[in-house]
Amino acid sequence: MPRYALLVEYDGRPFSGWQRQSELPSVQGAIEAALAKLEPRDHTIAAAGRTDTGVHGTGQVAHCDMDKDWDPFRLSEALNHHLRPAPVAILRAARVADDWHARFSAYERRYIFRLLSRRAPLTVENGQFWRVGHALDADLMRAGAAHLIGLHDFTTFRSSICQAKSPVKTIDEISITEIPRHDGTEFRFFLRARSFLHNQVRSIVGTLERVGAGAWPPEKVAEVLAARDRAACGPVCPPQGLYLAGVEYPINPFI
Repeated sequence: MPRYALLVEYDGRPFSGWQRQSELPSVQGAIEAALAKLEPRDHTIAAAGRTDTGVHGTGQVAHCDMDKDWDPFRLSEALNHHLRPAPVAILRAARVADDWHARFSAYERRYIFRLLSRRAPLTVENGQFWRVGHALDADLMRAGAAHLIGLHDFTTFRSSICQAKSPVKTIDEISITEIPRHDGTEFRFFLRARSFLHNQVRSIVGTLERVGAGAWPPEKVAEVLAARDRAACGPVCPPQGLYLAGVEYPINPFI
């Protein structure tokens, strides 16, 4: 069965996350239903990351096995036709080796979190940001984030329902960019690691927001990390600002 890698973009708002669920809409379920329109049978796809309810994808990667030897461009076009009107798009499709795996072949995930400091409620961009109504100091947040770079036990920043075997992870990068707007300031958090724990990114951003707001000094981030206690963590921020922005492989299948 020919295997194909799929580069996927989606708006997470209408879905109960990536993973297929029996009675709730999911991104995986939408793509598998579209695949069944092309080859009528049950399809099971795998993804690089299982995003939660409301989380978006701009660079999610999945793979599927087909009966027919599809031209990759025709496969992506056919899937996009059958995915409508769901807010899911196949940006690229590529033929890959039979043992290539969207999750297990990946060596890096990249997430972006978009936080908007703005007094007024969001309207047109609702669901695309975490909006806070107060000012934030990016330099303080960068100082706090520096304590999280490298190999650490991230128990403090791990969901109680996380299924990872170990809380020990290595974060390679946390960078924060300020983008001035006419209505406020966007703070864009960029995080890069081989893999992340469940709710780790949202827990980190929620903690750094407390630092940026002046409620916590940057040094407290090191303290809550060392506590290895979920109760020490700052608030878990909402999912709407989180985007799975990219996945890296030893050889990029889409080039």
